Amino acid sequence: MAPATQRFLQRIPLLLGIGLIGTSLSGCGTSWRERVGLDKPQSTDPLPEVSDGPRSAPLQPGKNVIVQAVDRVGPAVVRIDTIKRVVNPLGKLFGGRPPVQQQAGQGSGFITRSDGLIFTNAHVVEGADQVSVTLPDGRSFRGNVLGGDPLTDVAVVRVVADKLPVAPLGNSSDLKPGEWAIAIGNPLGLNNTVTAGIISAVDRTNAVGEGQRVPYIQTDAAVNPGNSGGPLINDAGQVIGINTAIRQAPGAGLSFAIPINLAKRIAQQIISTGQASHPFIGVRLQGLTPQLAKEINATSDFCQVPELNGALVIEVVNNSPASRGGIKACDLIRIVNGTEVQDPSQVQLAVDRGRVGQPMPIVVERDGETVELTVTPEELPRQQ
Repeated sequence: MAPATQRFLQRIPLLLGIGLIGTSLSGCGTSWRERVGLDKPQSTDPLPEVSDGPRSAPLQPGKNVIVQAVDRVGPAVVRIDTIKRVVNPLGKLFGGRPPVQQQAGQGSGFITRSDGLIFTNAHVVEGADQVSVTLPDGRSFRGNVLGGDPLTDVAVVRVVADKLPVAPLGNSSDLKPGEWAIAIGNPLGLNNTVTAGIISAVDRTNAVGEGQRVPYIQTDAAVNPGNSGGPLINDAGQVIGINTAIRQAPGAGLSFAIPINLAKRIAQQIISTGQASHPFIGVRLQGLTPQLAKEINATSDFCQVPELNGALVIEVVNNSPASRGGIKACDLIRIVNGTEVQDPSQVQLAVDRGRVGQPMPIVVERDGETVELTVTPEELPRQQ
């Protein structure tokens, strides 16, 4: 990278994560939609079925909707007990075999197929040597972990059984703040606990740190350790999320859930290949504001940018999909894979919805001109 570029980058506060991060410009006018096609055909490749629950009929009016919703989903909510064997290396100091200690853990999950498919959190079953699944009716099964994805905290467990109760899966795409949010799980070892609140916010990509690949659902329904992996449901008795994270605050707490649409997509990948796939394009981005744009334009000869909100590419990883696709420093990302993006997290999510090895159209603004590029994502490097 040229010295001028390095001096420019040093002036900008650091970025969002590694791999692909960005935002786009807000207020994209109709001219963008006229000049660039936004409605891209989706892949028609067959995907594994992750739910065989029946379509949920409307609940009967005049009754407590929370009670009805819990009656519908509750029988399919399970307790997950895990045992992890841990070797204590200090045992070698005394000339004997390292003693093996057992660590017990507990979480929640819910059945999505009557033949024994269960969704839960990856952190609930991570590293477990034994997994036990217990239904509310007392039946217990040995669980087999099909796979888990640490980036989204989604895991899939299977038990050998049939005709199990199934939690109907809803649609998390159209959730609105203020809707009912009901959590069912096993907090603090208290089985089949129900709490209720509302959806406080959606698309919380900074809920548990920057650069997240999950647009979390935020709720004020009480969630505690042991709720992890359990369902967040709506007043129609449909699962809309997987409870996964808690943020404590003086006098209150916030809880977050993985949207069920994202969980289904990750689960399909786990069932098909044993792991989730996350596309990587190799850019580092900075959220652009009018004030920051003024400072850049006043102090840099290398980069002149519009004075508005957007996503500024400040570095392109050498020999990455982005560099091979023609993305350059100082580009503003407008559209990713047919989706207009408004901030770096939206770029992250839009890229993650793509597929490794499948060409991805990206529209950028460069020196006041619209530039249409094609980037072919690679698999995100996995931490060892």
